Amino acid sequence: MDNIKVLWVDDEIDLLKPHIMFLTAKGYEIASSNNGLEAIDMMKHTNYDIVFLDEQMPGLSGIETLSIIKSQFPDVPVVMITKSEEENIMEDAIGSSIADYLIKPVNPNQILLCLKKNLENRRLVSEKTSSAYQQEFRKISMELSSNLQPQEWIEIYKKIVFWELELEKSMDDGISSILKMQKDEANQSFSKYVERNYLNWFKDPNAVKPVMSHNLVKEKVFPLIENNKTLMLVIDNLRYDQWKILQPLLNEVYRTEIDDMYFSILPSATQYARNALFSGLMPTQIDKKYPQYWVEESEEGTKNQFEEKLFEELLKRYGKNLKFTYHKVLNFQFGKKLADNFSNHIGNPLNIIVYNFVDMLSHAHTEIELIRELAENEAAYRSITLSWFEHSPLFDIIKQAASKGVNLIITTDHGSIKVDNPVMVKGDRNTTTNLRYKIGKMLEVDEKKVFTVKNPEEIYLKKVNPSTSYIFGRNNDFFIYPNNYSQYVNYYKDTFQHGGISMEEMMIPFVYLTPR
Repeated sequence: MDNIKVLWVDDEIDLLKPHIMFLTAKGYEIASSNNGLEAIDMMKHTNYDIVFLDEQMPGLSGIETLSIIKSQFPDVPVVMITKSEEENIMEDAIGSSIADYLIKPVNPNQILLCLKKNLENRRLVSEKTSSAYQQEFRKISMELSSNLQPQEWIEIYKKIVFWELELEKSMDDGISSILKMQKDEANQSFSKYVERNYLNWFKDPNAVKPVMSHNLVKEKVFPLIENNKTLMLVIDNLRYDQWKILQPLLNEVYRTEIDDMYFSILPSATQYARNALFSGLMPTQIDKKYPQYWVEESEEGTKNQFEEKLFEELLKRYGKNLKFTYHKVLNFQFGKKLADNFSNHIGNPLNIIVYNFVDMLSHAHTEIELIRELAENEAAYRSITLSWFEHSPLFDIIKQAASKGVNLIITTDHGSIKVDNPVMVKGDRNTTTNLRYKIGKMLEVDEKKVFTVKNPEEIYLKKVNPSTSYIFGRNNDFFIYPNNYSQYVNYYKDTFQHGGISMEEMMIPFVYLTPR
């Protein structure tokens, strides 16, 4: 609070001396003026941290003074003080971007509270948030040591995301480091949990299992779209923390009814997870039942070109006579065109839009130096996502849907994790290039550092030849070949990747919203 300078402007300033003395005793430096013109002149010569401004003054009125202050000193917060409670005066002041509004008579403690709220708010919020997380830290640690089931893991991850977003406001780097440590610990425990249970989720009909990619539509989507016009958005690579920073924007037009998660299958990558989502089948089941719609990892071209066909087949299998449209947005131009013509589709019972921006952002973060600089950490990565969404054709489409009373589902196929720990792996030239999972024969890797699946057919993944195995990265690991090891470590370190086992990649948002 050192050297906080307050300018108090009131034509009856002499009557406020007790207030000024009170604030001076609290350590504030108070300057005063009895008219607007003098106050503006004072501001040209002194940098004030905040201005208290009387609304009713002779000569230049408070509203007129406020207008000049905001045009010449836009960053200085102004608190309007008035005897009047007339609505139009309040609207004029609030429309001029005041920091606060007080009704006379004011007492010294009101003024003190106003100062703390406007000038010390960040410090106070930071201290309170840090203290609250310290209390929560022990609870989360105890929960992590227990035998958690899928929904309990979802609740743990929700808590961690909540504190991650809250502590962004904190000025305490130490407490943020503690949260990162706890998140790493949670991811290590989550990886062990998945490794222990993943096979049983497919083998044991009595196992406690999460909703996953291949049964998401049956378990979560069908019950919601039965009698309601619905827009279903699949935003590729959308993490739960990214959804939470988009939510306030959507709250302007939609009300969140369900804020949940489901689990991506492994590999937590588009070819596998999104095809499973739209088909309601696991990869080898798709290959067996609809070989014309499955593209092998080794084949050229896009691996997700038949999602619409797979969804048609899914509807047939479950006897759903549902008219739907399917749109895949891969660039801004197509998104804008879809937004311009969306009114032609809005009457359909179901519209599905796959939007690829977030996935493209994660790839650009790896390949484009400027994007790496702009999204150097998790908070910046979220910020870019929010900025994109706010100005995207997708937000325009959503607002159109809300205006027509269309319900909204937002989900994704997988998330991503920022990787920083290289794990060396050796394989032949046919081994896949993914950084979070590898498919190949005779893979050489430290078995303690990976989740190895030697019989992939047990988890409905294809076994290309008898010695084919799959390995999956855990937590923030990424796979690097020994050739040019240091060069590739430096290139891929601190990039966002997907395909492996982590809370961020596998526990992904499923959200249902209704128009306001």
